Amino acid sequence: MDIRSYNRQAWDRQVAEKSPWTIPVDSAAVEAARRGDWRIILTPTKPVPKDWFGDLADCDLLCLASGGGQQGPILAAAGARVTVYDNSPAQLAQDRLVSEREGLELSTVEGDMRDLGVFSDSSFDLIVHPVANCFVPDLEPVWREAHRVLRPGGSLLSGMMNPVYFCFDFELAEKGEVEIRYKLPYSDTTSLDGATFKRYRKRGLPMEFSHTLTDQIAGQIKAGFVLEGFYEDDFGPDIEDPIDGYMPTMMATRAVKPRHF
Repeated sequence: MDIRSYNRQAWDRQVAEKSPWTIPVDSAAVEAARRGDWRIILTPTKPVPKDWFGDLADCDLLCLASGGGQQGPILAAAGARVTVYDNSPAQLAQDRLVSEREGLELSTVEGDMRDLGVFSDSSFDLIVHPVANCFVPDLEPVWREAHRVLRPGGSLLSGMMNPVYFCFDFELAEKGEVEIRYKLPYSDTTSLDGATFKRYRKRGLPMEFSHTLTDQIAGQIKAGFVLEGFYEDDFGPDIEDPIDGYMPTMMATRAVKPRHF
């Protein structure tokens, strides 16, 4: 299966179906950001600490796998020079919609988060990467490419799924039931039985993959980053997920590229 192609179409469908991760910010949020009153999320509910960003004035910022008209427009209104990079044309269209509506300078580029070859080394001061790496099977190129395109002293802010989340039966969880079913590492393409996989395909859901903490945390260190921030989160009250009642289902990190690079 061509995962990139499949997930591109799946996320275009998510936009058409108005998934909450595809709804653009409104004009009030953009205007507030212009006044300095803003927040964004890497995970469903907790705002990213403001001190993770540094000064956004004169900041070249990459929103990585971050289309949908949410983070990018807010950060552009807050003063950054923003490029949104995403695999889904429909998600990128949401960012262009907001930028044109609000008169924001924001560029969009379609591509795979594992390949940032369209950008030169040391192109950005900051990368914002909400929960998205669960939609690719391999993380090493994501961290390696992020490190390459960051300037020394730059930061990578990433949201990630707790790998244990993928142990549970997702269809039962949608009914409010919690049951351990899958061994890790998990992959929609290999862990699901044939009938369940066909149901996922029929619903047009994006293909997902678990990643170990070694891949997610130590993987950033291996790529050359120094971790300087961490917090956990869950889906919150707006999205009913019974697994939230047992553990944090997501986490976020701030990783810095040392200045000696």
